[in-house]
Amino acid sequence: MRKVLTVFSFLILFSTSAFGQVETDYAKTLRKMFEVSGTEQTFQTVIKQMFSMFKQQYSAVDAETWEELEAEFSDTSLDDLTAMLVPVYEKYMTEADLKELIKFYESPVGQKFAKSTPLITQESMQIGQQWGMAIGEKFAEKMRERGY
Repeated sequence: MRKVLTVFSFLILFSTSAFGQVETDYAKTLRKMFEVSGTEQTFQTVIKQMFSMFKQQYSAVDAETWEELEAEFSDTSLDDLTAMLVPVYEKYMTEADLKELIKFYESPVGQKFAKSTPLITQESMQIGQQWGMAIGEKFAEKMRERGY
């Protein structure tokens, strides 16, 4: 009986840690940083876009079901994504670093930056595409000049 309880306890401990059920202080701090930096809102937007595609694929599903599923996935998927990102962030940022970022994003300039980042990113991507095309054209011209 004792052996069974030990094995059972080990399995519970393993499954809890393996499936991210225990949220560490670091994960909580990372999630807070995602929240105040606007990253969480970006993740939510991505989830909504994914659901728009799903709705096209499964057009027979009723609106109530979609609302339930979207609410469920918007919470659990962010928790899952945060858990998956913890090891990446831990490689480069300490929890103290994250707390400093949170302070920044809670400041007026940090809030302005967080609100502006999606727009800056969108405009930067468009400029980046133009820049890339210009480089491609110049490269193609150089290759033609060299007979390739």
